Amino acid sequence: MPDGKAYYKQQIHEYTTLDLSPDEIHRIGLDEVARIQKEMNDIIKQVKFKGSFAEFLTFLRTDPQFYARTPEELLSRAAWISKRADGQLGKYMTLPRARFTIVPVPPDIAPFWTAGRGGMGTYWLNTYNLPSRPLYNLPALTLHESDPGHALQGAIAAEQKNLPEFRRNAYISAYGEGWALYCEKLGVEMGIYETPYEDFGRLTYEMWRATRLVIDTGVHSKGWSREQALAYLRDHTALSEHEVTTEVDRYISWPGQALSYKLGEIAIVRLRAQAENELGDKFDIKGFHDTLLKQGSVPLPVLEQQIQAYIAERKKA
Repeated sequence: MPDGKAYYKQQIHEYTTLDLSPDEIHRIGLDEVARIQKEMNDIIKQVKFKGSFAEFLTFLRTDPQFYARTPEELLSRAAWISKRADGQLGKYMTLPRARFTIVPVPPDIAPFWTAGRGGMGTYWLNTYNLPSRPLYNLPALTLHESDPGHALQGAIAAEQKNLPEFRRNAYISAYGEGWALYCEKLGVEMGIYETPYEDFGRLTYEMWRATRLVIDTGVHSKGWSREQALAYLRDHTALSEHEVTTEVDRYISWPGQALSYKLGEIAIVRLRAQAENELGDKFDIKGFHDTLLKQGSVPLPVLEQQIQAYIAERKKA
């Protein structure tokens, strides 16, 4: 398309709120893919699987033990995960007054939808084509879409009556998706992942977001074909074939948006590490999360400024 490079640069800034080039993002993605791959290999050793990484992915994609037999089973499992998370949340952040419900995606749109989507009041779970909805991914998906991810973040923002309306109701992808991806990892601290396979599912989801940095920039800046993108996502994650196809087509048709998840999460992880290092015994995980969530939806540079102010204030306490 005319001025395609300039358009893609604008898309990157819109969705990430950062001034990064496609090459910089591509390199970040490759580094993250390599790091996560090592953690995935450790789990394969832990479960004593005899075979290659590709063979382990095939095992996960095809063994019936990893899939619900009915839509009700999938919904019930998600509800159980969500209630277990609810029992831990008060230790990590202030809870909102609003709650949410878990409902199946309407059947007329389910074939074209992602595995799930969440927001204030509702967590939509896709029960279409159950052999493409692995249970080992469900804890990470549920933490991302419900509490403490999108459902909680949106509810907390809406309750901040001192903020202007646009910060309570608008949605900046790098902030919202970065927080939701961070929550998947927070689930490790919360004790949500019960088996090595569920932890591998978490890593598959993190790898999925890391590969987006590689694939999105590959397609829109480096001339990758659709087939290259499909192969890269298929080879690095345990996503089902249905998910692989729908995801790559999404990246092709929505330049830049998929970059927001991992880049937002990287920023939050970095800010938390800085707060922990600088505050030492004064670091309070609940206070850190409350400070982050009470900003409403803000660009990452603004979030960084606010967390730096929080660190400075805590040092004086």
